[in-house]
Amino acid sequence: MTLPAFFFRLSLALLPLAGWGARVDTLEVPSASMNRTLRAAVVLPERYRKTKRPFPVLYLLHGGTGSFRDWLTKTPDKTLLHRLADEYNLIIVTPDGDPTSYYFDSPLEKTSQFETFISRELVEVIDSRFRTVRDRKGRVIAGLSMGGHGALFISSRHPDLYAAAGSMSGVMNINTATWKVPPEFARSRSENFVKLLGPPKEGDAPYPGYTMVTLADRLKANQLPLILDIGVDDFLIETNRDLHRRLTENKTPHDYTERPGAHTWEYWQNALPYQVLFFHNILKNNQVTIH
Repeated sequence: MTLPAFFFRLSLALLPLAGWGARVDTLEVPSASMNRTLRAAVVLPERYRKTKRPFPVLYLLHGGTGSFRDWLTKTPDKTLLHRLADEYNLIIVTPDGDPTSYYFDSPLEKTSQFETFISRELVEVIDSRFRTVRDRKGRVIAGLSMGGHGALFISSRHPDLYAAAGSMSGVMNINTATWKVPPEFARSRSENFVKLLGPPKEGDAPYPGYTMVTLADRLKANQLPLILDIGVDDFLIETNRDLHRRLTENKTPHDYTERPGAHTWEYWQNALPYQVLFFHNILKNNQVTIH
């Protein structure tokens, strides 16, 4: 891919954490679609410096009110991404997604075009700057909470870009009435969706086409490998069970797990290695892994 309209600056290179060879670079990534610059962290495995081969990439999205730093700073084990990158020889990219974008292109807010940013602008920068497998067979996407919605939503609309997609504690229905949360929190998120998408339609899924429970048939048609997990004490569990039920009914193959835990970093730290193993097996079948 060419990058005539995009320039970026390497703003920070962190030394490897003690005991791990992986390195973290922080990029500033201009977005033409939003006319502003965002950031992304890039975890490079130790083997990246020792071979000239292209590496597969995991795009890992943060949750609501978060930032690109979250996956590196909020897990109890701050070496988690370093260890996974080194173990699986995988580049891991954690981009900014704004606090409450939900990773779609808003038809109302021009500064919130995150489907375009993640699927096109960021991919172009990463493939231009780093030695990557520049093909869907070497590219996967996942996220937590809002980022789980984003990963499934973006991959459902761009199956030509990704080999697989995953969600951890994902918001599978952006109808806040389906969330087990305090009324004031539900109200604030509902107001956010009105700002981004306009007034809701009637029904249990008031934003068809923008919420995953309305996209089960698209997921089936795309035939993209999917992995979803959720903690049994998570306030979003019913939205995940709903999507799982719809995918089961329309016979869409997918990996679905409920395990002990809530909407916490302890849960996501435990969940991520399972998802990365799932992705590794797919990347291995695609013959893009590095040993």
